[in-house]
Amino acid sequence: MGVKNLWDILESCKKTVPLHHLQNKRVCVDLSCWMVQLQNVCKSHACLKEKVHLRGLFHRLRALIALNCTVVFVSDGSIPAIKLSTYRRRLNNGKEVAQKETNLQKTTSLRRNLGSEFSCMISEAKILGMALGVSCLNGIEEAEAQCALLNSESLCDGCFSSDSDIFLFGARTVYRDICLGDGGYVVCYEMADIERKLGFGRDSLICLSLLLGSDYYPGVHGLGPDSACQIVKSIGDKFVLKKFASEGLGWVKKRKGGQNKIGRDDTILQVIDAYLKPKCHSADSEFLLKALATYPFQRTKLHHICAVSFEWPSERTDGYILPCIAERDLRRFANLRLTSSELGLNLPLHEIPVKCPVSEIIKSRKAQGRECYEVSWKDMDGLETSIVPADLIESACPEKISEFEEKKALRKKQNVQKRRPKKKETTSSLAELDLKLQNLLLDDNLQDDTNHSASDSSGRILEETTSTAEDDLNTENMMLSHDDIEYNEWIQNISNISSNDVVSSKDKNVVIDLLSPSPLKPSNSSKFHPSSDQNIDVINLSDSENEVSPEHKQKAKELRMFLASIRNEIH
Repeated sequence: MGVKNLWDILESCKKTVPLHHLQNKRVCVDLSCWMVQLQNVCKSHACLKEKVHLRGLFHRLRALIALNCTVVFVSDGSIPAIKLSTYRRRLNNGKEVAQKETNLQKTTSLRRNLGSEFSCMISEAKILGMALGVSCLNGIEEAEAQCALLNSESLCDGCFSSDSDIFLFGARTVYRDICLGDGGYVVCYEMADIERKLGFGRDSLICLSLLLGSDYYPGVHGLGPDSACQIVKSIGDKFVLKKFASEGLGWVKKRKGGQNKIGRDDTILQVIDAYLKPKCHSADSEFLLKALATYPFQRTKLHHICAVSFEWPSERTDGYILPCIAERDLRRFANLRLTSSELGLNLPLHEIPVKCPVSEIIKSRKAQGRECYEVSWKDMDGLETSIVPADLIESACPEKISEFEEKKALRKKQNVQKRRPKKKETTSSLAELDLKLQNLLLDDNLQDDTNHSASDSSGRILEETTSTAEDDLNTENMMLSHDDIEYNEWIQNISNISSNDVVSSKDKNVVIDLLSPSPLKPSNSSKFHPSSDQNIDVINLSDSENEVSPEHKQKAKELRMFLASIRNEIH
């Protein structure tokens, strides 16, 4: 519980920080608070049988391990004598205990019942923690008091606890809640913020506990948090504890018009002393230093625990924990390089005495909207590849990123070289050929008007015209690409027909209309075979005719349409 209403008073100092905030930190955990939180998720008998609380603890620990966050479990020891009345009242469902049991001068601390269901849960949590390499420390009395001492003595960076009286024991950084998953975070309170924003130091918070009530003292009946804060602020943090210790709470009784039951002064002194001088392992004790030593990860033991508790095969357990262990090792390697750099020692990757755990980068990835890399690991039994944040690779081994980018660029270059070259564009399109054919026809008409003399000369004119058309088409064939060969062969067939099948007229000049639709239709074969019995339309031009006739225009239009259909078949 802690101090009544204290979390509400400290609400303005609450901060929600990303889970990543715990990277490379050491934190101590009030284990009883964590187990109560995890147990409250599901209190049914089925959940207890399936050990849902223990599974939740496993996932919390593996998330912190991946961040290279060192965890220290701290468990409660004996129940302090000053807390016995509160403890027995809770066991009796809130009923008051006999007055003789509240006489703090004649009672001592009470050992906890190690056979209770909750104590068994604590033992299971310790066993799981030790298999994961977590240190476990048994407190002398209050676990939150031991956590506060570790924090105040800079033996850890923060404390996990939901008991607000941890500030009264001297904690400086307290993490009240933790949330995993996408957008994971922790709820944090800093004593520096409490002092700056609210003006409450440790002494003021102890006095608030006397006014509001706590596990150690019932408080002043009828006094709310706002009034209590005003009383403490009116005296000031520097003098408030001395006033409470010397004068007791008699002056508060006067202020309330004599309506409050105030505790005895010697009781108040005992409460103050319990907060300022709790029974804990000292910071320099051999027991504490041994408990804070680093413990190895015990993979085989973890397999057994997860198989018995969760019925997990070893492969599933490895799938959960080994990527986190590998990421933790990489963060430690990154810290080593950073420390070396700060000392002016910038060694190449291959000259560092501690080998980089990453073998190579396989590919770029995105996980939860974050840039990552899939990497392969060296000497990681049971784990070949996993995904790690890109910024971690950048800080630990940027050389691996350079190697990856070079290989990526080389593969891209090789793929480009293997790619089939594109077809060359034709130097002359079919539309241009169509235009040339029309110009050729007009040239023939003009030549016919100028050189028209006798019927015996029409064969020569026809031959020259045909020859000219053949030359133009041959030139065109040289310029066209392979895709237009079949089309040019068809044009060539037209020229051949024009030379061989035209019959001279005795009375009039005849001109082959190259723009007329061809009677030959292309087959599926690569060459066209014209039929000998097909007729060729001719157009008679008189000497006075200077313009193209309507019939001529119509046939030219039909030829263009036919050319368009041929163009579509070619492409």
